[in-house]
Amino acid sequence: MLKRVTGLLVGAAMALTIPLSAEALAKTYYWISHGGPADPVWTYFLQGANQWAEDTGNTVNTSFHSGDVPSQQEAVRAAIAAGADAIVTTSPDPGSMVEVVNEAHAAGIPVININTPDPTVDFDSYVGMDLVVTGKKWAQYLVDNGLVKEGDFVWMPVEVPGATYGVQEEEGIKSVFEPLNITWEVTDNTLDQAEVITRMSDYLTANRDKVNAIIGLGDLVTGSIKRVFDQVGVEAGSIPVVGWGNSLDTTQEVLNGYVNAAMWQDPQATSYVGLSLAAMAASGIPPGFDVLVGNLYEKDGAQLIDDILSGK
Repeated sequence: MLKRVTGLLVGAAMALTIPLSAEALAKTYYWISHGGPADPVWTYFLQGANQWAEDTGNTVNTSFHSGDVPSQQEAVRAAIAAGADAIVTTSPDPGSMVEVVNEAHAAGIPVININTPDPTVDFDSYVGMDLVVTGKKWAQYLVDNGLVKEGDFVWMPVEVPGATYGVQEEEGIKSVFEPLNITWEVTDNTLDQAEVITRMSDYLTANRDKVNAIIGLGDLVTGSIKRVFDQVGVEAGSIPVVGWGNSLDTTQEVLNGYVNAAMWQDPQATSYVGLSLAAMAASGIPPGFDVLVGNLYEKDGAQLIDDILSGK
């Protein structure tokens, strides 16, 4: 009898020890994005961060800054002041995170970069696309498939003027188009979809005759193509379109012929892996490597991405 009671006591002690130990090991991470909460793709990035927190039992404080660089910089400083175990953040503009990342490192806090790379910043690791290569792939797809030729004009709408992602994507596009004398124009929009649709519709109405193809430099603009085409009276497939494909809007556009090919970034996994590297760095194991993601899908691969984004 005594032996049985002892066993129960030991078992009870173990039951108490396990959650207490897990609680003691729990850390606090900050996930800071230049994106906006109304941008469909960023809801998927956020889902990845929330899922990681649920799976690991750690705290993840998340925030969106809608392209407001000073606000994002202050969010990083607030995380440093709060004693974050590690920070996961995007790079809103080239060079904009240099000082705050140096401040985090001075405080012994690792910083993992996701979504938008910036080699001028001393990040501990990067998870996401090589955006220059992404731009090259879009441009090369249009050229290789005979959708644009020498002397053509390509319209490239983007949400945030001067943002890192658009700048780097354009760099890759330029390397393909410039030797072929293919010209282009980048037009600015906003992070508000209704306004994006209005601006894109106005541009296409005024320039329909000269636009030979479209490259959407962001998910919000690419995901607005169907609404814009329908509003302006442009038939699906009459203007070749490539761009980002991390939203249900775009997967449906690919399936229905409005977009020829779209780039899948795997946003949930990007956040999940970024926080995993942050946890590793916070435990004293330097990542020492980057994780590159992304593939270009056409109609035959769009249903799989659509199912993932639908949670099927």
